[in-house]
Amino acid sequence: MIILSLILSMLIVSVSVFSEELPAVEDVAQKLQSSYEKTKDLKADFVQEAFIKSVKNTQREEGKVYFKNPRNMLWEYTKPHGKKLVINSQTAWLYIEKEKVAYKQKSESIFQSKFLINFFAGAGKLKEDFIVKYAESGPTDKDGNYLLVLTPREKTAACNSITLTIDKSNFYILRVSFNDVLGNTTTLRFSNISINAGLTQKNFQFKPPAGVQVFEMP
Repeated sequence: MIILSLILSMLIVSVSVFSEELPAVEDVAQKLQSSYEKTKDLKADFVQEAFIKSVKNTQREEGKVYFKNPRNMLWEYTKPHGKKLVINSQTAWLYIEKEKVAYKQKSESIFQSKFLINFFAGAGKLKEDFIVKYAESGPTDKDGNYLLVLTPREKTAACNSITLTIDKSNFYILRVSFNDVLGNTTTLRFSNISINAGLTQKNFQFKPPAGVQVFEMP
């Protein structure tokens, strides 16, 4: 009986300590928001995996990503094929090297419709755009990093929910996964994150190479 009482006491203490150490999900979201708002620029390696439900196929791509506040980003895909998504405050470009085509669009329409792009570009507000909760599987991963689920307050076909893995020490995003109404899932994992590397505005300008066909998008 004494041993049982001791075990129960230890469990109660463990639960109490755990609950005290786990911050409120709103605090994690706020620190995540602040980390990106305070960051002048950021670069990282990324791996992107897109699962297409209709054909039950996963497409894997790799590359480097660059952000500069406010509203500048470059996704430079290197594997399996060269591709660039360049966004600045005026223009968004998607360049597909293999097909020798580039798509041009006003960036304002991108920021208005893309939750994640808006956030990464330093213009989004997590708690205004999403309902934020800890993941049902648990609030942290095996390394103690925070696991959040974001549900858009404004429903769209492009995004049902977003799952984030947040670095416990600096509150940068290590992994992001989101799905759409068709059941397709895209997952991005970031590594070798470098903060305030001195990126210039020139990094976020794009001029189509000679021979590339340009399509103007609405």
